[in-house]
Amino acid sequence: MPAERFFSTLGLAHRAGKIASGEDAVLEALRASRAHLVIVAGDASNRTKKIMQDKSRTYGVPLLVVAERTLLGWALGKSARAVLAVLDAGFADLLWRAGGEAVQKR
Repeated sequence: MPAERFFSTLGLAHRAGKIASGEDAVLEALRASRAHLVIVAGDASNRTKKIMQDKSRTYGVPLLVVAERTLLGWALGKSARAVLAVLDAGFADLLWRAGGEAVQKR
């Protein structure tokens, strides 16, 4: 149940235009202080995970690691996504709290 809530909230945030997807878009959102939460797929490359962990720490933005890219893409109605940023504090808080079985908090 927590996983369903997490992914449905993620889809809602995407439909509201509050998600940046892709490494470049996420890094831009972090630099512009628009990102409130970074979500990385557990099966993303080690390089991508390391970059996102380092940048999230640098900018003081929480990071969640989710099981796999296909689930992130599925929640957005798109192909597989390795990295997302949540651009709204309310959605970021909901996703952080919905965590449960779906995510590992870092």
